Amino acid sequence: MDTVALAVTDGMLPFELSLACAVFGSGPADPWYDLVVCGPGSVRAGRFRLEPDHGLDRLPHADTVIVPGWADVEVDPPAELVDAVRAAHEAGARVASLCTGAFVLAAAGLLDGRRATTHWAHTEDLAARHPQVEVDPDVLYVDNGSVLTSAGKAAAMDLCLHLVRLDHGAAVANAVARRLVVPPHRDGGQAQFVTTPVPAPAGHPLAELFPWVLERLDRPLTVEDLARRARMSSRHLGRHFRAATGTTPLRWLLTQRIRRAQELLETTDDSVRAIAAATGMGTATTLRRHFNRTVGVPPDTYRRTFRSRAR
Repeated sequence: MDTVALAVTDGMLPFELSLACAVFGSGPADPWYDLVVCGPGSVRAGRFRLEPDHGLDRLPHADTVIVPGWADVEVDPPAELVDAVRAAHEAGARVASLCTGAFVLAAAGLLDGRRATTHWAHTEDLAARHPQVEVDPDVLYVDNGSVLTSAGKAAAMDLCLHLVRLDHGAAVANAVARRLVVPPHRDGGQAQFVTTPVPAPAGHPLAELFPWVLERLDRPLTVEDLARRARMSSRHLGRHFRAATGTTPLRWLLTQRIRRAQELLETTDDSVRAIAAATGMGTATTLRRHFNRTVGVPPDTYRRTFRSRAR
């Protein structure tokens, strides 16, 4: 059973703290995570007071350390928290920040030379205070393998679900998302693959287009097909897509095809050829090329790695 440790101190934001507890506290897989809260004694988060399970010296013994957002980003984070997070990473823990928790990771030197993100209102401050960090203000989250960062609020949930997906697969992550009544498909990043294909809110010009496309991923859809369905020109479609997802219609569509291929590789014994047909890739060669370029490994290797990890 993997241990997930929440690293807390005075001033932590209760929203990010509570959603991490909601995701990692209980789940549909057995075994699930062993969730512990680590802090320097009693801490205050907003109006709430929290009694941690352990001190910060417990962090290096965790498999994953989550640093929730904290309110006062104008001052340096507590040195004991920064030192404990750095020690956890040096001990081999996967470290993830939610929202402004990125300031803690940056202070610990974990983001030096890496891409990272935080709440959009604080990206300029993060970049100014830590110029060695490549701050990306336009993504939901960034996955650098052992170090991950998310934007604010809902994006923190996206990153938590992304961690569940890495550990337990798409089916389990989707089950957690259904239980929490949140979208399961907001991909923020995998290796250098970082896009934001998010569903548009009700009333948005693309609100009905996204589910329509997701039900037809086995078909050879084009930008013209999407524009016709949305009743707008291809140029206007591109503008709305960029505003809603941060990427182009074709890139978003490819993201969804790759994600569906991952789910099928994880949950079925279908051949790569059959999965290529089911995801609109056409041929196994095309699927292998795009999958390898996007995920970093061929489909067969991905399937073997996932199933080995699942066992």
